[in-house]
Amino acid sequence: MPYAAFLPQSTTDQESWRAFKIIAELVEGFEALSRVQNCVSIFGSARAKPESPIYRDTTAIARLLAENGYGVITGGGPGLMEAGNRGACEGGGDSVGLHIHLPHEQECNPHVTIRCNFRYFFLRKLMFVKYAKAYVVMPGGMGTIDEFSEAFVLVQTKRIKPFPIILYGSAFWKGLLGWVREVMARDGYINESELDLLVVKDTPEEVVRHIRQHV
Repeated sequence: MPYAAFLPQSTTDQESWRAFKIIAELVEGFEALSRVQNCVSIFGSARAKPESPIYRDTTAIARLLAENGYGVITGGGPGLMEAGNRGACEGGGDSVGLHIHLPHEQECNPHVTIRCNFRYFFLRKLMFVKYAKAYVVMPGGMGTIDEFSEAFVLVQTKRIKPFPIILYGSAFWKGLLGWVREVMARDGYINESELDLLVVKDTPEEVVRHIRQHV
């Protein structure tokens, strides 16, 4: 039988084969992270420079977490992801990178010691939640907001057990939180009490102290 007979012949066939790719990626992720325990996911901008204060703070948070027995999970890329993995290595903890394939081909940073590769964002976000005891959300762009809001909704709707979601840098987050309180809550789109699911911290020591108290 010719090889072409085994290739997808229609859009329906192509979607079916995509399902197998998704399952394979899911299994690979579970296998790669099966030994990872007691981790904290750190999110933040890929565009932050090593000389920036927020990069140094992210490195310090990850180092302190590692020194206190936690592993660190990031997206594995540059910027604050690199800072998180770097700090984890400096503190002697697991340094996990969930690397995503993007059209502009973002390289995995050199401080990752446990690496998973993903093509599907939703599977990558599943791993961030499944293997994390807490979230630390550093300043960032829309990708950071996406990952933060995903975790918030899962806790808000009780689809997962509550865990600490920490926003780092009150100056950065006060505009968003103010808008949620003054517009969304006012108009009834969210209960203001649900914002208690979030905490805001301004120093690495405060972040680690909060996680130790609640994990």
